Amino acid sequence: MMRPDPPVAITETVTVGAGVELAAALTMPSRRGRHAAIVPLHPASERSRDQLLFRHLAEVLPPRGIAVLRYDRRGDDVPFEDQVSDANSAVDLLRARSDIDPSRIGLWGFSQGAWIAPVVAAESDRVAFLVLLASTGVSPAEQMRYGTVKHARQAGYGEDVARRIVELRRVLEQFQRGRLPRDEAQSAIDIAANEPWFEHAHVRLELPDEPGFWPDMDFDPAAVFARVRVPTLLFYGQDDEWQPIDASIAAWKRAGNEDLTVVTLAGTGHAPTLGGGEERGAISPEYERSLLAWLDDHVGSKR
Repeated sequence: MMRPDPPVAITETVTVGAGVELAAALTMPSRRGRHAAIVPLHPASERSRDQLLFRHLAEVLPPRGIAVLRYDRRGDDVPFEDQVSDANSAVDLLRARSDIDPSRIGLWGFSQGAWIAPVVAAESDRVAFLVLLASTGVSPAEQMRYGTVKHARQAGYGEDVARRIVELRRVLEQFQRGRLPRDEAQSAIDIAANEPWFEHAHVRLELPDEPGFWPDMDFDPAAVFARVRVPTLLFYGQDDEWQPIDASIAAWKRAGNEDLTVVTLAGTGHAPTLGGGEERGAISPEYERSLLAWLDDHVGSKR
C-alpha cells in the first residue's frame, strides 16, 4: 500500500495583539528546522486574516520553508500606532518559537500595510526584510487626493470636477488639522453632496463634532523609508488607480536603501491581480514568480 504524501504545511491557531487578542493563523513548513517567517500586514479595505493575498502567501511559502503568520486587524480606521504595535506583537510571537529563525523574520505589506511595515522595520533591528505591494511614497492625504481624482476621470469627469474634488478634500483636511471651523467645512460638504461626482470624492456626509478622526493623514512615508536598511522588494501595478507610482518609486530611491528591488507588474493595478480579479486565478503569475525568486535569493527559502 502506498503511503500518502506528508503535508507540506501545518496551520496552528494562535493569537497576537498589543493589549488586544487578535485571532491569527500560523502556517508552518511540515519539515523540521528553524524556518524563516513572514507576517502580512493589511490594506485599509480588508482586515481579515483570510483575505486572498494572505491565503496565497500561506499556500506558496511554507512548501519553500517559510512560515506565514496572518492575523485579523483589530478593526477599521485603526491608527497607525496601534497597527505598528500589533505587528510587533506578531514578530514577538515568532521570535519566541524554537522552530523560527529570529534572524529571518520579515514583513509583507499591501497598500496601508506597506506604510506600516517600513515603520516597524525602521524602529527596530528585528525585521530582516520587507516585501511591499503598492508602497505609497506620499502622505495619506495626498494619496487620497490622487486616487479620488483618478477615479473621477476614469468615470468620465473632466478637469473642472477634478479640481472641485481636490478642493473638497482640502476642506476635509483643513478641518482635520483644526484650521477650519466645522460649520464651514460641513457647509461645503452639504453643497457638494448634491453633485453627481460626490461619490468619487470619498468624503463623509456628516463630519464629527471635533477633528481627529484621521490622525495619520499627514504621515510622511519618505522620512520612514530613509531609515529602512533591510532588503526590500517593491511591487507596483502597471496602472495603479489609487496612488502615484512614479512619485512613490522616487521616494524609495531617494531613501538610499542599497538592497532595493522594484518590480512593475504588467496588467495589474493597485492589487497584484490581472484585470482587477478577486480570485486565486487572477493573481499575477509574474508577482508569484518574482516573489519566490527574491525570497530564494534573500531569505534562503529553497527546499
